[in-house]
Amino acid sequence: MTNVTSAVEARIKKQGKQYEILVDCDKALAFRQGKKIALDEVMVTADIFHEAKRGIKPTEKDLLVAFNTTDVQAIALIILKEGEIQLTQKHREKEREEKKKRIIDIIHRQAIDTKTNLPHPPARIEAAMEQAKVKIDENKSAEEQVEAILTALKPIIPIKFETRLLEIKIAAQYAGTAFRTVKKYKLIKSEWLNDGALLAQVEIPAGLQEELFAELNKITQGSVESKILKTI
Repeated sequence: MTNVTSAVEARIKKQGKQYEILVDCDKALAFRQGKKIALDEVMVTADIFHEAKRGIKPTEKDLLVAFNTTDVQAIALIILKEGEIQLTQKHREKEREEKKKRIIDIIHRQAIDTKTNLPHPPARIEAAMEQAKVKIDENKSAEEQVEAILTALKPIIPIKFETRLLEIKIAAQYAGTAFRTVKKYKLIKSEWLNDGALLAQVEIPAGLQEELFAELNKITQGSVESKILKTI
């Protein structure tokens, strides 16, 4: 069991006052993700605090006003589900690394090299981020940070986001299987021609075009027909 000195606070603000419990960080995060862990294992002490570090506890009246109950476990559940869990340094570093990988993946899949019109390899994006001294904000999602990071990368590598509207034609013998692949992307329009061929329009991030055609070429043995109708 985690001892008090290794515990972290889970906290929530209600009615202008802060309420805290002391928890095992790993177990609290797993609990929030829906894993079956007993609340007694998550909580390091069976107490509700205003300030855990100073040992200041709320009155029963405070608890009733804030939570409509004085039951410690019921209040702890609310704090764990709705509040903020303080992360250890290890968890902050892990979270930043995961967000960094997610950001690199988004840029790789959605952006292109403006000189070649092909995606930048992830390693090149990561190196450019290091050169640009990009800082990952642990308080923002990866998606929220992508635009600012892309702007930081532009002086270092030729890069931009681009969406393409593609028209794809697939012969009848491959159309059924290929249609399942096409539907994984943003299908704008599809039409079955008189000869059984599939004619489809797909809107796709430019960085994913190569991936889409690799899948379709494998299905059609390289006989897929396509053209770019417009770029956005």
